[in-house]
Amino acid sequence: MKCLLIASESAEILFHWTDQEFQQNVQEKYSSSQEEGEGLPAFEDIISTLFAPIIISCGTMVYRQGDSYTSFTTENNHIYALCQFDECLYIAVNGDGEEKEDDLRRKLYVLRKMTEVMFGMVTLSGSLLRKELRPQDTEQRVRLWKHLQSLVETYNYLRESDQSFLVEAVERLIHPTLCEQCIEFLERRLVQQINSSSLVERAGEEVLHTFILVHTKLLAFYSSRTASTLNTSDLLTLIIMAQNMYPSNVELDEPSPEDAESTSGSGPESFYTPEPSPSSRDSSSSERPARGSSPVFEFVDPDIQMAEDSLHTLEIGPPDPSTPRRVFLELKDGQLPMVPHSMYCLPLWPGITLVLLTKVPNIQITRSVYSFLEDFTKLEKCLNEGQAGSGAARGQLNMHNTRSKLDKFIRDLGPSELQCVQLLNVWTEFKNRAFTRGGSGFNKDLIPLCKSMKTRLCSLYRQRFLTDTGSSDGPRCLSPALQERAQTMVQEKLMDWKDFLLVKSKRNVTMVSYLEEFPGLVHFIWVDRSSGQIIAPSLNITERTTSELGKGPVARYIKSKVWGLVRTTRQYLRKGYSTVTLRDGDFYFCYFLWFENENGYKLEAGDIPILPDDSPPIGMLGYDYYRKLLRYYGKNHQGEAVKCYELLTVHLGVIPTEIILQHCRQLASKLWEPSRNPLL
Repeated sequence: MKCLLIASESAEILFHWTDQEFQQNVQEKYSSSQEEGEGLPAFEDIISTLFAPIIISCGTMVYRQGDSYTSFTTENNHIYALCQFDECLYIAVNGDGEEKEDDLRRKLYVLRKMTEVMFGMVTLSGSLLRKELRPQDTEQRVRLWKHLQSLVETYNYLRESDQSFLVEAVERLIHPTLCEQCIEFLERRLVQQINSSSLVERAGEEVLHTFILVHTKLLAFYSSRTASTLNTSDLLTLIIMAQNMYPSNVELDEPSPEDAESTSGSGPESFYTPEPSPSSRDSSSSERPARGSSPVFEFVDPDIQMAEDSLHTLEIGPPDPSTPRRVFLELKDGQLPMVPHSMYCLPLWPGITLVLLTKVPNIQITRSVYSFLEDFTKLEKCLNEGQAGSGAARGQLNMHNTRSKLDKFIRDLGPSELQCVQLLNVWTEFKNRAFTRGGSGFNKDLIPLCKSMKTRLCSLYRQRFLTDTGSSDGPRCLSPALQERAQTMVQEKLMDWKDFLLVKSKRNVTMVSYLEEFPGLVHFIWVDRSSGQIIAPSLNITERTTSELGKGPVARYIKSKVWGLVRTTRQYLRKGYSTVTLRDGDFYFCYFLWFENENGYKLEAGDIPILPDDSPPIGMLGYDYYRKLLRYYGKNHQGEAVKCYELLTVHLGVIPTEIILQHCRQLASKLWEPSRNPLL
């Protein structure tokens, strides 16, 4: 029983996702209170009625106490987690005991991340976010909610099945020669050809990043020299979006033993276990829907369906690859968040996808809007706290600097657009009160105007980057012919490699090449938190596949232990522990977090900050804990590049402890070298 929702301050549901069990449970309880012969209202109305007391209670606590509860457990052991993001309340519910409070809080932060990538700075205004999440056009709202619900389900599936999303890091395909060739191809042919095309053909856009995905693994990634680094959080979100658009089904894509022979050139780590009944592949392959038909979400068990309410009466057509999605990404290591890009997701073959990220015209407006938003947010905070003296003087001085910049910004925009006129009107009123002799000056009377200025700035941003009202010639994007040419170029490059890549993605790293050197080692996960990359043996557990961990209950048992180990280590890390060793039945688990300089020398262990129970989840997707941890640790290592690493190992319990610790040291040293291969 699971539920996610976003609500406004007025207790209006802006978005909800529920599983089938939660929906049935709620409807059964609601129907029992209905009078005989009276039909059930729409499920959305039931959800609104059910959660209204919680939402109102939260708002009242914030308004009167300046604080609110972040979680609670009901008498029937349903866990509720709540997070207030700006003017919206995010709520997650679990009633089947499968998720803890930390899991629910992680979902809320990931959902928040998805809305930021989809809507950018509009998420900073509750009234504008409401317009995006609840458009007046019913069909448009159906499509939007279904898309966001599908993204939630895609994340849920990847979180439970893919190690890279378990630890929130990116997994690269380990084949240095092919990766290097593909990166060179992307740079010298694909990107160069697109960016050198005519302005009309590329509609003024420029490719900044491009990468090739094999399922969820990264084959090659290239960024142009003028592009800022794409951080791990954004890259993982884009992978979720690509997988949601073109789902991969591991069982249907399971290669035959003949295909596996092509992996012989992948080095000593390649390994393949033939499936017991190869003939079953022939019958299952026909189940794949033809490209162009309505997409079938293949991740979720058929018994688990989305809630059937009034919003599910319309069908969503298949995604059109030629129509890009507007996404908002960070630049300059978080200094400039939510910058608009266009994302083109071009399918090459089932399971292999090309993604292009382009810079859109007039991107410089984003920098100005974000700078002004920061200035008004700081002033509002200063006025709310009633600061006087030097604090107030600094706030006034900053606003004097902002005044000239904002005047010039509005003049450059021109008064023809409605949002510009509204922004000018509010700004004129603000200046009359703050800067003129007859005005009230800098006091709490300016707080409503600060909020109005932020809303007007976000409205301008929304008009420029989220709607097409500002362009008379319709949406601007790379021409379909240019996209098709790019797609064909990459297909020709990888034609001889496609079967190898699909096999390699399932047997990327295997335990075979480690067992001789590390006897008793069952599994490991190594993560470079500085670059957000993971190295871990493949852990595919399907009914039709025999993995290195065996098949059936044993393999699933070990996998559940690995998932549980990650959850446990995060609990200890939250309490300030960077080393954890524990024995569980027949297994011995180890976890280490440490820091090194760029030459690979281990730095002295420092204190890890202890986090409160209601702190954001440890990870890199919804909240980049490790970036903040590196900054915290790097304060004592000024002028030195500090790297952060994690290692989780699972050994057989019969191996002596001193041997296990020796294995961990040697394994960390062995795995450090592959990390030196550049991601970009």
